[in-house]
Amino acid sequence: MRPLAIGPVVAANPVLLAPMSGVTDVAFRRIAARLGAGLVVSEMVASRELATADDEARLRAEGDGIETHVVQLAGRDPAWMAEAARVAVGAGAAVVDINMGCPAKKVVGGHGGSALLRDLDLAVRLIEATAGAVEAPVTVKMRLGWDADSIVAPELAARAEQAGARMITVHGRTRAQFYDGQADWGAIAAVKARISVPLVANGDLVRADDAPAMLAASGADAVMIGRGAQGRAWFPGQVAAHLETGAASPAPSLEIQRALAVEHYEGVLGLYGREVGVRHARKHLGWYLEAAAETAGRQADPAAKAAALTARTAEEALDAFDRALNDLQWRAAA
Repeated sequence: MRPLAIGPVVAANPVLLAPMSGVTDVAFRRIAARLGAGLVVSEMVASRELATADDEARLRAEGDGIETHVVQLAGRDPAWMAEAARVAVGAGAAVVDINMGCPAKKVVGGHGGSALLRDLDLAVRLIEATAGAVEAPVTVKMRLGWDADSIVAPELAARAEQAGARMITVHGRTRAQFYDGQADWGAIAAVKARISVPLVANGDLVRADDAPAMLAASGADAVMIGRGAQGRAWFPGQVAAHLETGAASPAPSLEIQRALAVEHYEGVLGLYGREVGVRHARKHLGWYLEAAAETAGRQADPAAKAAALTARTAEEALDAFDRALNDLQWRAAA
């Protein structure tokens, strides 16, 4: 398993944690990096908001405690993208990623994210402006195209490299698919043929033994894990270990999973404050319970899970989480 070089920045291994809004907060990224992810990427950060010191954008871009900090920016104005990149790098970002793949209606409606797959000239201007604004390497994350009739990733990737991008990530779906169907790893291979910078394959990597097949089908240099890491901060590191040794490793014990869940939960409360943090963090408890249930081979208690997801205070949420986890442990041991 070779390390991944992004210009002068070298990732520890070729297994990356994807940027996910509402998921990859700095507390989660710290845990994933500690447990073996080769590189972890921030939530998507709106460029104008970061450039104008918006509090929410600043928190999304936080990188405290992360050795190689990567910030993903979104936007459609070259000037704001350039200024946001300067802000991010000034605050410690080692790499700046540009979002050209988010399918969300709110983002696409503002002509950002995967809307840029329909305007490649603008996409290239954004890359040129961002890469020209900072010394740190700039990377691009995209989808295959807008829909099945407009697969533009190979062309956009080639133009992105010419514009200064030092790595390309491709999610193997179109915008029209959102997250439906299966990611087409084989379709990503057409991008590899057009670029010389590293290529990262993304989409539907949910088991460690998916990674070799994903790399073989796509020809990519690395893999990126998104939803497969929700509630499983250890999973990117588990995949990296599998690629290194070929051996399967078990999920952490339920006791360790609880400790990680609580560490993450308390980290979110510390980031946003307790009142706002409870709302931000509750979905994570649901994902941690789903992961724990998979480990235990049981279903989580629906009432306790619902209580954790609807609790009004952190104490109530963690108490319900513990009840559900204890029930899983008791039934797994029975």
